Amino acid sequence: MSPNTRVQVSPLQASDHADWLRLAQGYKAFYESPTSDETYAIAWQKLMAGDAVHGLGARVEGQLVGFTHYLFHASTWAPRVCYLQDLFVDESLRGQGTASALIEAVAQASRAAGAQRLYWLTQTHNARARGLYDRVAQFQGFIRYEYPLLA
Repeated sequence: MSPNTRVQVSPLQASDHADWLRLAQGYKAFYESPTSDETYAIAWQKLMAGDAVHGLGARVEGQLVGFTHYLFHASTWAPRVCYLQDLFVDESLRGQGTASALIEAVAQASRAAGAQRLYWLTQTHNARARGLYDRVAQFQGFIRYEYPLLA
């Protein structure tokens, strides 16, 4: 599937909630990152507010089949950068251009917002996604660490 023919990318809408929740639960399960119902609800509220975290949905024939969440922030070395925080596509539609269309839509939003850089993270075991990322972006060699703040 060409991203320009069947996949339509646009901001998430309130009517997307049920499909988004199903996909978000799949996303969190893939990364083995359990999330409470309350956290999903708060995330959805943030996405609907659209003032700090933004969400785009990929639709095929009106059905939400993928999403991306992104945010803008300051940087020491650039006035504004974009972090693509989450990207997920229904397993039955992977490899058909949906993720590429979502990434390109975030790139367009980044350019429109005056961001100087767009970046994202993934786990090393996510080989399928990394194949796409290696085609559309440049791996910079960074390794991520997290310092636990909550006891």
